Amino acid sequence: MTDTVDRSSGLDAPLAGIRIVALEQFGAGPFATLYLADMGAEVIKIEDPATAGDVGRHIPPGQVGTNSLYFETFNRGKRSLLLDLKNSSGRAVFERLIQGSDAVFNNLRGDLVAQMGLTYQTLGQVNPRIVCASLSGYGRTRQQSSRPGYDALVQAEAGWAAVTGEPDGPPVKSGLSLADYAAGLMAALGLMIALFDAQRTGRGRDVDTSLYDGAVAMLTYPATWYLSAGIVTERQPMSAHPSIVPFQFFETADGYLAVACPKEKFFRQLAELVDVPGLADDPRFASFADRREHREALLALLGERFRQGSTEFWIERLQGSIPCAPVRSLPRALDTTELEARNMLASYPHDIFGEVRAVGTPFSLGGFQPQYRAAPTLDGDRSAILEELGYSTEEIAGLTAQGAFGQHAG
Repeated sequence: MTDTVDRSSGLDAPLAGIRIVALEQFGAGPFATLYLADMGAEVIKIEDPATAGDVGRHIPPGQVGTNSLYFETFNRGKRSLLLDLKNSSGRAVFERLIQGSDAVFNNLRGDLVAQMGLTYQTLGQVNPRIVCASLSGYGRTRQQSSRPGYDALVQAEAGWAAVTGEPDGPPVKSGLSLADYAAGLMAALGLMIALFDAQRTGRGRDVDTSLYDGAVAMLTYPATWYLSAGIVTERQPMSAHPSIVPFQFFETADGYLAVACPKEKFFRQLAELVDVPGLADDPRFASFADRREHREALLALLGERFRQGSTEFWIERLQGSIPCAPVRSLPRALDTTELEARNMLASYPHDIFGEVRAVGTPFSLGGFQPQYRAAPTLDGDRSAILEELGYSTEEIAGLTAQGAFGQHAG
């Protein structure tokens, strides 16, 4: 695979000219810079020679050598440079790279960030404009900074699992790594805010966020209810909303249906369309508060009725009048025709996998269309990056001999 230096998205890319040096691996960290790369930022992944690069390169299925579909998911359009930051020559290359960069991002364990000299206190001496963003498990400066953080652990500890699943079942983790992704978006937001400020003031700063803080932030109104009034949000059957009724899944004759009535008018329309005698005029269901109080009675009536028709029948009957949707399988949700129609299909050629098809950027900017490119091969951009930094062929050979790119680098 060739180096990915080509900027085929063009100079009109919103983040063209922005360079982010990323010490990132696995999911949360690379997800933080994914959409920034899609928007034209140059994201240079500094990968560790001791681990054969980002651990995501080695995750099956769809894994060949140091390439994997998991890695492609989070790293398209980036560049790769193996660099040993514990080696003085490797560190020198890193600091020269920082001189011409806008931000350095990492998702290392919190206590390692300062140890590795990745804070503004250190790198600000190299480049006063540099933004130093860190996404760790539990933060850089707190007592738990040395704890490794992973999505499942954070979903458990931050209370997510306690509010997910059936009331009489065990606590449940989301089927997706949502704590990772929420924290990645938080990190990207913090980085861009600090970057905007650095462009305005000429001075960078540290940005610190964590998987745990991001997950706690996502508790939103259940947290406000508890912190302000001591109200504990409990799990509800069929993925129901804790206070709005009905707002949940219902079983149908052949599947499941999601129904949401967040406005009074929607419940009135639902009551007419389901043909349950007396439902529309029943005083037990007259208001949000009444329906919450008599939740079990209402859901029993609706549940019995929905089981009498297929999911398709109810979609045709209800859609356009009240918010509803079928509960679809993953293959059905990833229908490529639908993804293309929504401009949500990222498709590009790959030397190993032929064609990679993934989910694209979930927002659009007028006048710009991302040009998706393959994720980089391990260390595939070394020569180009070093030449751009002004190193001669002889200097590169010397750095290699000194172990800047790992003890066994060629």
